[in-house]
Amino acid sequence: MEKRILGKTDLNIAPIVFGGNVFGWTIDEKKSFEILDQFIENGFNFIDTADVYSRWVPGNKGGESETIIGNWLKKQNKRHDVIIATKVGSDMGSGKSLKKDYIINQIEHSLSRLKTDYIDLYFSHFDDEVTPVEETLSAYETLIKAGKIRWIGASNFSAERLKESLVYSTENNLPRYEVYQPGYNLFDREEFEQEHEKICLDAGLGVVTYYSLASGFLTGKYRSENDLNKSQRGGGIKKFLTERGYKILDALDEVAGKHNVEQASVALAWLIYRPSVTAPIASVTDLSQLKSFTEAANLKLSPEDISLLDKASIY
Repeated sequence: MEKRILGKTDLNIAPIVFGGNVFGWTIDEKKSFEILDQFIENGFNFIDTADVYSRWVPGNKGGESETIIGNWLKKQNKRHDVIIATKVGSDMGSGKSLKKDYIINQIEHSLSRLKTDYIDLYFSHFDDEVTPVEETLSAYETLIKAGKIRWIGASNFSAERLKESLVYSTENNLPRYEVYQPGYNLFDREEFEQEHEKICLDAGLGVVTYYSLASGFLTGKYRSENDLNKSQRGGGIKKFLTERGYKILDALDEVAGKHNVEQASVALAWLIYRPSVTAPIASVTDLSQLKSFTEAANLKLSPEDISLLDKASIY
């Protein structure tokens, strides 16, 4: 499988990243281990999680996903074969924060849960606009010098704050966000394309996209409101059932039929082919769904395929 260098880092990644938000939420540890084993066996090598996953589940306190991944890493002894990204700054009970002391405290919890002494890529999960850019970046400088993190990334930043952070890093010789993680997919195109894409391209940032399958809408399994009870995430899909949403499904059906692959594979391949995107992040809750990752990684979309998908999803 063809690997890609993530931005200006030395991380050589397979073209699909596993989204660890499902661990400890929609799948338990046993199922998570089975899926991770198969994911790695299929040639993929990058897992994305966050300290806050899956705090939203009743009875959970956050850290469940990292704990499952850590237990798996220990059991398989695969730490050096796998790239691990996690995030800090989301609300773990006392509000969102990217203050220096907070970051330096939180990473210890993440390292402990992940059963590792370093994190390959550490993201600012949400911006904390009351904390100066330099304070956050100096926290990362401390952690990089200590060998606890290798690279940093940002997610859910305004275009202005992302740009401000990049400029400050360059002017003050501080670690730079080398990766950006936006919500981006065939349906949700406008914000990233209009606000962040040029910044990422100009700065040579790696881009890994979340919500790559629009909460499952782009798998094609939700065609009407009657389908919304098919999964725990179905409720969030109603907003996609629009005239434009149906046009996108029609285009996915056409391209998937032509290549004899699943609709999800086409939606992921469209992202892989996007010049600004390094790799989409996606999750599965069943081993059989991993097939779409392998199909997407190997799918050769023609210019006609991409044009069809672009036109159907134009905003």
